[in-house]
Order: sequence, then C-alpha cells, then structure tokens
Amino acid sequence: MPLTIEHLQAGGAARMRELNALFAEAFGDPESYAAEPPDDGYLAHVLGQRHAIVLVALEEATVVGGLVAYELPKLERARSEIYLYDLAVAAPHRRRGVATRLIEHLRGLARERGAWVVFVQADHGDGPAIALYQKLGAREDVLHFDIAVDRLERS
Repeated sequence: MPLTIEHLQAGGAARMRELNALFAEAFGDPESYAAEPPDDGYLAHVLGQRHAIVLVALEEATVVGGLVAYELPKLERARSEIYLYDLAVAAPHRRRGVATRLIEHLRGLARERGAWVVFVQADHGDGPAIALYQKLGAREDVLHFDIAVDRLERS
C-alpha cells in the first residue's frame, strides 16, 4: 500500500489524537499519552505554531506512524536545531521503512528552515531505535536529566 506523509497543522486535532493513541500503545504509556487528552483548542494552538512539527504516516486514511519534533532557534548563530522528541510506528507496520520515511521528511523540513541538525535521544535497550538512528546519523553519548518544576526550592 502506498504510504503518504502528512504535516499536521492547526486543523489536525483528530489526526493528533490518533497519533497520541499510537504513541500510548507503542510506548506502553497510556498514562502520558491518553489519560488526560488536551482539548481541540489546545491542539489547534500548538499545531498552529511553527516550532511544533508533527508528521503522520498514512496508509489509506489510517495513521500507521508519526513523529513529534520541535524547532529550537539558537542564539550562538543564526540557525536552529530540530529536536525529534517522539517517533513510533504501529507494530504491524514496523520494519517497512516507515520511520525512515518520516525522518527523511523531517530532514527536508529542517533543510527548508535552515536548521543545521536534527537530534534525537534513544533509551538504553531500545535496539531497533538505536540501529535506525546509527544508520542515519552520528552517535553522541550524553546524559539526560529531568529537573522537576514542582520541586524547585526557593532560597
């Protein structure tokens, strides 16, 4: 079946809901992706912003994969970076080039926007994701820290 890539904009709330359901299933994380879904107004607002990039892979009218990325304008040079935050493909559609097609489409958008790099993090033990990213780019070993906002102490 032919695969098409769609770039979601402000009117893409329904497709975004489909993608969030796919993320919940693929990541085994319904708490984050399905427990408190944002309303259509919120989705339209975020999808309408230039820095939020959401791509869905469609077979017929069904979302079979997708990604969420964010453009980060830099201040040390007049350029930006693209952070590939979430990427998933529905289990029956894996190993068929869907993720690669999504990333290639994102790279094209990055080039059009003058971004110099697309970067992504992978979890230890996620062999398929690591293999894909190694095929497409250079590995950097970095540490990631989550700093909770509600735990900030005031002096």
